[in-house]
Amino acid sequence: MSKGGALDLASGLGGKIQKDEVLSAVENCRYEKYHVCYGGEEEERKANYTDMVNKYYDLVTSFYEFGWGESFHFAPRWKGESLRESIKRHEYFLALQLGVKPGQKVLDVGCGIGGPLREIARFSSTSVTGLNNNEYQITRGRELNRIAGVDKTCDFVKADFMKMPFSDNTFDAVYAIEATCHAPDALGCYKEIYRVLKPGQCFAAYEWCMTDAFDPKNQEHQKIKAEIEIGDGLPDIRLTTQCLEALKQAGFEVIWEKDIALGSPLPWYLPLDKSHFSLSSFRLTALGRFITKNMVKALEFVGLAPKGSQRVQAFLEQAAEGLVDGGKERDLHTYVFLLGS
Repeated sequence: MSKGGALDLASGLGGKIQKDEVLSAVENCRYEKYHVCYGGEEEERKANYTDMVNKYYDLVTSFYEFGWGESFHFAPRWKGESLRESIKRHEYFLALQLGVKPGQKVLDVGCGIGGPLREIARFSSTSVTGLNNNEYQITRGRELNRIAGVDKTCDFVKADFMKMPFSDNTFDAVYAIEATCHAPDALGCYKEIYRVLKPGQCFAAYEWCMTDAFDPKNQEHQKIKAEIEIGDGLPDIRLTTQCLEALKQAGFEVIWEKDIALGSPLPWYLPLDKSHFSLSSFRLTALGRFITKNMVKALEFVGLAPKGSQRVQAFLEQAAEGLVDGGKERDLHTYVFLLGS
């Protein structure tokens, strides 16, 4: 069960960061200043990606769960389909493409609090290990596994996906959902995935990418990219062609790649579009976000939420605007499905 109320949101803000250090974690060269908007450099973000991504998820996980649920990812949608329904379908589609069978060992790379892990484990009767380097998310994920009744077959391992603590040829399938975009080096990450995957088996990923329409010399394009990077804890956003080339160099045969933003009846970024209204995902609408903003302001004022909570929400809003701009009018940022063997 996801955290649903204001006090649940307030209690989780900051993750493992001490409550009186949240504001410092945001502003004093510890998160914001890694990013272009605050004078940060791409190489610094890549060199310090573990610290940057860990701080990011300590700061935002409670917001994500409050607004999005247990699965922190997007999905293309059919008309008449709710956000939650589309997310589940997205996860089941991935499991079907991997061809997983009951009893097999599956690895979720960058698993968050384990929403997809639990859905895929129950859907396919597999044993899923979640790899995550954030202690707060693992603690929360184990609690949710226990509630869902999958704690005997699914667990989490705290580790860096650039240096996985698994033997070669361990897993029958590996997947990553909007996670390997946090890697400082796609090739290095994909090589580790290739190493722990059994020969002949498949790796599937939903990857955030910039399209070929992105012009690094265009200031508006750079602004959109920077907004997404700060709001989503990314050291960089790679082109689709770069991800495909990295997969091949890591040893994978690319079976299928598809820009799933193309041809979708409803766009993947719809939940963040302020012109869209939905009762089923009300907290993500413009009105819902306005209410949450003022609720966080009040909680911070009375001391129930740590100082700095409003700043966290502000950079999440910044990311939402960048994602909608990148996906909507300018066709710069997209959502790619990759399947390799």
